[in-house]
Formats: sequence, C-alpha cells, structure tokens
Amino acid sequence: MSADSSVHPEQLVGDIVRSAFTSAGQRCSALRVLFLQEEISDRVVKMLRGAMAELRVGDPSLLNTDIGPVIDNDARDGLIAHAERMQRDAELLAETPMPEGLDAGAFFAPRAYAIPGIEILEREVFGPILHIVRFGAGELDTVIDKINATGYGLTLGIHSRIDETAKHIRARARVDNIYVNRNMIGAVVGVQPFGGEGLSGTGPKAGGPSYLKRFATERTVSDNIAAVGGNPVLLSLDEEGQAEA
Repeated sequence: MSADSSVHPEQLVGDIVRSAFTSAGQRCSALRVLFLQEEISDRVVKMLRGAMAELRVGDPSLLNTDIGPVIDNDARDGLIAHAERMQRDAELLAETPMPEGLDAGAFFAPRAYAIPGIEILEREVFGPILHIVRFGAGELDTVIDKINATGYGLTLGIHSRIDETAKHIRARARVDNIYVNRNMIGAVVGVQPFGGEGLSGTGPKAGGPSYLKRFATERTVSDNIAAVGGNPVLLSLDEEGQAEA
C-alpha cells in the first residue's frame, strides 16, 4: 500500500489495521508493506500504535476477539524467526499486547516494523506482521519501481486524495487488483473478479462472469471435404420428388 500526505490519517489507519491484521494477516491479499510519505509518517505511526494497542488477541469464537491464531505451529515458528531477524535489521514500531492464558492455539502478536526498503524482505511473511517504508514526496516513481521489482502482483492499495496520483500509480504498477482509498482485502466473489500476475499467478481471474469460459480452449475447424471426394451432402430424390440427405 502507498499512502501520500493528502490522505485522511484516521481512514488510512483503519484500513491499514484491517488490511494487515484481519484473519491474523493470513489472507493472500493482506497488507505486507506500507509505503508511507515522510511528511505524515510520525502522525500515522503514532495513531497506528494506539490502534494496535486496542486489538484483542484471543479465541476467535469470542465476539470481543479481533485477532485469532495463525494456522499452525509451523506458521508461528516462521513468524517468530522473522521477528527475530527484524529485531536485528529493523525497528519495532508497535506490538499488540498478548493476554495471559493463550495456551491452546498458535497465537502471534501483530507487529509493525520500520524497514529501510522492501528489498530486504526475501519472501512473503504470511501472518500479522506489517513492514513500513518511509518515502519522500518526489520518490513515488521509485516506490512503484521497487514494488514492480519484487515480481509479485496480486493486490495494491493506494491512499491519496489526488486523482492524478492514483491514476499515475495505477498506470505504472504491474498489479492485478488495485484498491483506492479503502482496505485491500475482502474482494466480493461474483462482483470483483480476483487474480494476480507475475509471481502471483497469471491465470484467469476468479469470480467473474467469464471465469468458467476462461478454462476452455475454443477451436474452430473448417474442412472442405468436397476437395477430396465430392459434395459432403449427397442428395437423392424420393418418389415424391423431395430432397433428402
């Protein structure tokens, strides 16, 4: 997701939290890296800390739970290993408190880190970890180039109240699903066809009216069999003079 200085910070933070941490960050479209313009970064990070402090990690069957466990212990172990690396190579900006008594389940506290650039991430981290990269006002094209350079192209969020900025990003980004001034999860099947490009897949988009047809290969064969043995329709006249094939 890219957010410039024209955004509404309150709306942005709400969309960040929903995009990065809903379903414990295990959606394929979840927000992994936030590019945040420097002029608003301190204010947004302060608000994000407050929002993350209010999240409740726990049993997903309880109505007051915001974040449930990740899918299994192997997934949690991978997140723990990544967090240990981030402790060395990044700055921890916020971490949601973990309540006591969460013994049954692979729970992992949502975290946000400041990183120097998206290129330090070797692979996608599938869970509630957000990485934030600050960028200057004149560096938007560099941001887009770095996103494209990852090779992944499933979802991109754009937060800007400047139409030309949003159009510019949409035109240059090699991403199949782009969300402007909203969260970047929860595409509605049958209404918003969904698919990716590059390393995120190049197959047909799921959910659209032409989805099933895209799996078929249509071939047309026209054969002039008259050229190898006469008229393909052999007519004869019956007793009443009617043609029959």
